[in-house]
Amino acid sequence: MTAQEPRSRQPKQLDAGTFQAEISSFALRLAAEGKAAKTIRTYTEAVQWFAAALPRQASRASWEQVGSQDIQQWMAWLLDRYSNAYAINQYRALQQFFKWLAAEDDLPDPMAGLQPPRVTEKLVPVFTGEELSRLEQACAGRSFAQRRDTAIIAVFKATGIRLAELAGMRYDPGDSRRSDIDLRQREITVRGKGGKDRIVRIGHQAARSLDRYLRARSRHAQAWRPQLWLGAGNREPLTAAGIYQMTARRGQQCGVDVYPHRFRHHFSHTWLDRGGPEGDLTELNGWTSPQMLRRYGARARSARARRTYDRIMTDT
Repeated sequence: MTAQEPRSRQPKQLDAGTFQAEISSFALRLAAEGKAAKTIRTYTEAVQWFAAALPRQASRASWEQVGSQDIQQWMAWLLDRYSNAYAINQYRALQQFFKWLAAEDDLPDPMAGLQPPRVTEKLVPVFTGEELSRLEQACAGRSFAQRRDTAIIAVFKATGIRLAELAGMRYDPGDSRRSDIDLRQREITVRGKGGKDRIVRIGHQAARSLDRYLRARSRHAQAWRPQLWLGAGNREPLTAAGIYQMTARRGQQCGVDVYPHRFRHHFSHTWLDRGGPEGDLTELNGWTSPQMLRRYGARARSARARRTYDRIMTDT
């Protein structure tokens, strides 16, 4: 497998050529297993990207001629250009594909015996109180966009839900069955990974921000749409990408590094740092693996350890 020039700032090359038929079958299998559309896209694009990078010699005319050395060279290329965490996600996708292919076509698995890259856990910085105040001030105002952005930031801060979960929220003022918001109970129904529903709670401040946005939304030309978050200037609903861009733009306005997933880390840290039960956080965040609790709780553990030091080692 030949080395390529760095493409970290370029679109991925996803033309898998003669390798595409098996990738399509793999996608069909994932769909039959009930995997989320985003998961299917992530897995198949990872395999397509790898296939597109394979040399087009006769020795690579079919999947059965792909060997472990090709995998290792691809991983080395990724690790040289991307984070360890990103590379391991690509590795896991390829691993699932070759495991399926080996069983489907009775072929040797080129990833058997290989080890995934090591992931160096980094502490994601949580927001300071001063940063959140500046962000809230950047959104303050009475315009539609200001009401909407204030509500979005408030929900992210209060719940730590995923970007896709927030973007997928529905609202119908006339039918509670088609609305994900219950302001009286201060509860929001979100659809997590795998299409699993769960209910999260919000505080009074977030409920007030949502209420103000809903009043502004009722006068919007697109208010009939089921999507909760509508575009400014009577434009269509915001996509997940649009919400991401909005948070980044508001952060730039006030000099704070803002992206949706940082709120998830902040929420988890705050919950654990204030003594919230780990089991309840697992439920609220929609986690199914204890590994996620360890990852998101790392900063809270560090903060608690430092406070314990001050209590135990004072004046020693």
